[in-house]
Amino acid sequence: MDPLTPKTRLEAVAVFRHGVIGALTQAQMDRGQLHAALRQLSRQRFRPPGAKTTRSYSVSTLERWYYRYRRRGLDGLLPGKRRDAGRAQAVTPELRQLLLDIRREHPSASSTLILRTLVASGRMQEGAVSSTTLRRLYAETGLDRVSLRDGEGAKTRLRWQAARPMALVHGDVCYGPSLRIDGRVQPLRIHGLLDDASRYVLALEAHHQEREVDMLGVLVRALRRHGKFDALYLDNGSTYRGDTLATACARLGITLLHARPYDAQARGKMERFWRTLREGCVDFLGGLTSLHDVNVRLWAFLDAHYHRAPHAGLFGKSPADIFQAAPPSPRFEESAVHDALTVRLRRRVRRDTTVPINGKDYELDQGHLAGRIVTLCHSLADLSLPPWVEFESKRFEVHPVDPVKNSRRRRPRRRPEVDESTPRHPAFDPPKALLDKAVGKKPQPEEPQS
Repeated sequence: MDPLTPKTRLEAVAVFRHGVIGALTQAQMDRGQLHAALRQLSRQRFRPPGAKTTRSYSVSTLERWYYRYRRRGLDGLLPGKRRDAGRAQAVTPELRQLLLDIRREHPSASSTLILRTLVASGRMQEGAVSSTTLRRLYAETGLDRVSLRDGEGAKTRLRWQAARPMALVHGDVCYGPSLRIDGRVQPLRIHGLLDDASRYVLALEAHHQEREVDMLGVLVRALRRHGKFDALYLDNGSTYRGDTLATACARLGITLLHARPYDAQARGKMERFWRTLREGCVDFLGGLTSLHDVNVRLWAFLDAHYHRAPHAGLFGKSPADIFQAAPPSPRFEESAVHDALTVRLRRRVRRDTTVPINGKDYELDQGHLAGRIVTLCHSLADLSLPPWVEFESKRFEVHPVDPVKNSRRRRPRRRPEVDESTPRHPAFDPPKALLDKAVGKKPQPEEPQS
């Protein structure tokens, strides 16, 4: 149970004074005994609240405390406030106005910086005003940096959360300690998706990069495992502002939201999870040498501790309890996921029947497509699947180019497609036309067809 303590410094002083004269207030004394008791009490030494040394009090002071307590109780022992309390008496009106104007114009400047600048510019003597006095002045006028930071903007910050699990999911990246793999130092980037209502982690994966396509892969695997959620909440970084995530979320029916720039407090749940993950796991991964070792430790931390531990924001319940008690979300068909995340680009096939896809050359077996404009397709739902080509509602497989194999490969002759059933036109006979010209034979007019 929390101890019962005075609510203010003034009440602490009143409680101390009551402790000094408390015995006298309850004693039955005859005439003259009170003065003797106060004189005896004035010879004792007491330590006031917050003081480092002891002191004694005069008879008149103790008598004043005694009668004030008899009339008004504990309130009578409260010390009186100064009439000029909090007004920074060492600051002249002109200097006071200057200090207030500087803070209003530069709210992020510290008190030490303001004083140092004014002394350096000759506007104030060194030591005329202390940093403590200036901070007290700013607190009195509501210009302290905490008040300015928390009160800026037209909105009042409130604690909030989604109405149910899978209604809103936070996505973000945490920077971990670098890994040494095969003698090379590789960065560590941990991508995570956190359910807002339950604080349950839908996906957590370690990568070497912080790319939009990496977050998309984490998103797809979370959808396959847990089903569809309503909205995805990301920060305002350039990594998540591209067309890839926007198009994928639109096709999947997921609303993509972005936080306001420079507003870390709006994503407090995700930041709090990263702090928990760092303190319990990430800060101890420095000696690992592979992403696999990192991932298995991250997943063990989630399953064995985080999802089972009581959460203060959930009134003592665990994230797993809240998440598993909610109705299951609808699942996506695998074909629907692949179709929604298929990238289609129009490209012209080279004369050697090759096409570039993601910086790598692929080859078509259909030679008649050389020089044609085709549609290159590959699915972001599974980057291990090979790409393909679509042309005139037909699908053609492609494979990586092997120049060495092609050097021994027979090259089929490409001939134009001719319909043999079509009769030849008698007017088009190049050798006969040259012969008629050589012998001087004039061309005969063509008879009209009936």
